[in-house]
Amino acid sequence: MSQTFSSLRFFNYRLWFAGALVANIGTWMQRVAQDWLVLTDLTDESGLAVGITTGLQFAPTLLLSAWAGVLADRVDRRKLLMITQGAQGVLAFGLGALVLSGHAQLWHVYAFALALGAVAALDQPVRQTFVAELVPASGLSNAVGLNSTSFNAARLIGPGIAGLLIAAVGTGWVFVINGASFVATILALVLMRTGELHTMPVAPRAKGQIREGVRYVRGRSDILVIMAVIGVVSTFGLNFQMTSALMARAEFGKGAGEYGILGSVLAIGSLAGALLAARRERPRVRLVIGAAFAFGVATGVQALMPTYVSYAVACIPVGLASLTMLTAANTTIQMSTDPVVRGRVMSLYMIVMLGATPVGSPIVGWIGEHFGPRWSIGIGSITALLVSVAAALWARRRWHVQVRYRLLSRPHLEVVHPDVPVPRRSADEVAAREAADAAL
Repeated sequence: MSQTFSSLRFFNYRLWFAGALVANIGTWMQRVAQDWLVLTDLTDESGLAVGITTGLQFAPTLLLSAWAGVLADRVDRRKLLMITQGAQGVLAFGLGALVLSGHAQLWHVYAFALALGAVAALDQPVRQTFVAELVPASGLSNAVGLNSTSFNAARLIGPGIAGLLIAAVGTGWVFVINGASFVATILALVLMRTGELHTMPVAPRAKGQIREGVRYVRGRSDILVIMAVIGVVSTFGLNFQMTSALMARAEFGKGAGEYGILGSVLAIGSLAGALLAARRERPRVRLVIGAAFAFGVATGVQALMPTYVSYAVACIPVGLASLTMLTAANTTIQMSTDPVVRGRVMSLYMIVMLGATPVGSPIVGWIGEHFGPRWSIGIGSITALLVSVAAALWARRRWHVQVRYRLLSRPHLEVVHPDVPVPRRSADEVAAREAADAAL
């Protein structure tokens, strides 16, 4: 089996990959249907209402992810995933029933988005760290990359199917199908061979465990840089469902089918980025910063595209840059973090990545509604460029990073982080420093 798909050698990971692919397809179908329902059926093409819906869905991440990280470090992750996946399925069925019965109102969608966000906030840190139990430590980078491949293969398939189903049978049935898709994940978890799981250390119950995770992150400048870059880009740039809906409907005058196609085209670039990520043995912080800069350039070009077709084509490099950035950030943090606190660290990362959405989505939606859909994309481009340049300058000065370019020999471009004297530290600080050096 090629290096790109090496994690599929393991039975438990194959089950997880297949189940997650089905559930992710359903989730992307629901996201498209939810935004389309709000934009076209429950409001008069209100970008602000779509932004509020998205914000409510991610708001619980701010409140619950830190506690979810503690749970991810304490409990049986496989059993907790069965509960969270089942709860998401029930909520999808509930919203579908409301829409099909003709009783759905905007506040209903807001309420279900908030409830779904609460369950997802508990699910995400566990889902992120559970991958480490499915493969040996040496295969973690590949497994995280393939997880992104599954997620983005679903993004490639889901929006297109959703657009066709919305046009054919309406949004209600899309929610029902999403509810049924979670059966695949639960079945995969039930069928796993528990004896082959690579169980990670479990943190004992103790006071101050969230503070312990925060202290660990504060001692890791590499993780702080990643979180700063991802937080800014996520807040203003990673609002694809909303910005694509605004562009398709308000700028180009297209329908649900064309809106769904935009999500699938975006996923072509994302899938390519995920496959490349699966081949990397160990990503670095510099890749996160470089991909954020590339994302800013790509979205700036995308915002200027004059036609629907050219806009759709411009989605491909946007998907490639965004997926490269997110996968590099995820893998770098997971591979350089102590397994005992990994759940809490990943929960803090999820707070930064998704918790910024309740702030950013309404702002971006308001910008799109009052200044035009193109500016809803442009604000993401500008902020991505600013934060990536700021992070690169900070890293150059703080970490003494040197960039060398040689035209006549390979590698042509070399980024060097020379060893510098450091003051005496405790054992924990030394371990954190070694992990940070490896991540740079």
